[in-house]
Amino acid sequence: MEEDQFAEEKDRNFITALARGLEVLRCFRQNEVELSNTDISERTGLPKATVSRLTYTLRKLDYLVADSRTGTYRLSAGVLQLGFGVLAALDIADRAESEMKALRDGPNSYITVALGERHRNEVIYLAVQTSREDVSLTMRVGARLPLFFSAIGRAILAGMDEDRLEEAFDDARRSEPDREAERLQSYDQARREFGEQRFCTGYGDWRPDVNGIAVPVTSLSGNRLFGLNVGGPSFHVKRKQLETVYAQRLIRAGQTLSLSGEVSRNVAE
Repeated sequence: MEEDQFAEEKDRNFITALARGLEVLRCFRQNEVELSNTDISERTGLPKATVSRLTYTLRKLDYLVADSRTGTYRLSAGVLQLGFGVLAALDIADRAESEMKALRDGPNSYITVALGERHRNEVIYLAVQTSREDVSLTMRVGARLPLFFSAIGRAILAGMDEDRLEEAFDDARRSEPDREAERLQSYDQARREFGEQRFCTGYGDWRPDVNGIAVPVTSLSGNRLFGLNVGGPSFHVKRKQLETVYAQRLIRAGQTLSLSGEVSRNVAE
């Protein structure tokens, strides 16, 4: 991450110090417990001296806990409070529970259902109804999938207006400039699929052993866009069943949860 990333085109209203502090917190990835200042410096591109001041401040604010023996930091309960506060504010997660359970309890016991929202180049799971089977692929709240290369990501892209879509592509270009052609191809697939069948697919795209389909969902206020997906291990969850048995159920669930029962159709007719 380059030093001038936080400049935001010299926007006077942009607080660089706050942005850098949040970037430090975002450095922690799934299944990671501790990071050193060096780890954080490498991931953010910030000088070690700057990172040291940031981690010191975050520790004082109870967002990080320091281990003096190893010189590392871990996320504290303060961060969890922030996260749970965000989830608590998402009324859609509560409203989606019954719809998601109904989808999960369908004929295939290997199906997992999830609701996610875009964050930069990823989709973050906000609510999950896990498979009724004991499988190795266990998705949980907070799990991350690629925005451009997963069924749920494509569904979100298909539901975006032009401004949101431009922002998503701009974010992706900054972090992965060499994959623009792949992103465009994936977005074309999302538009085509949603235009023709009202859902988007991901067969082995995110992981070669996972199949899934997804639809976009709008919040009641109309200002937030989510994705709702069903899927599971490809050995047990086949494309034919997803498209012939689950697709219409998923579409109805998405419409039920969306504003006015219908998502905006950002596709070429």
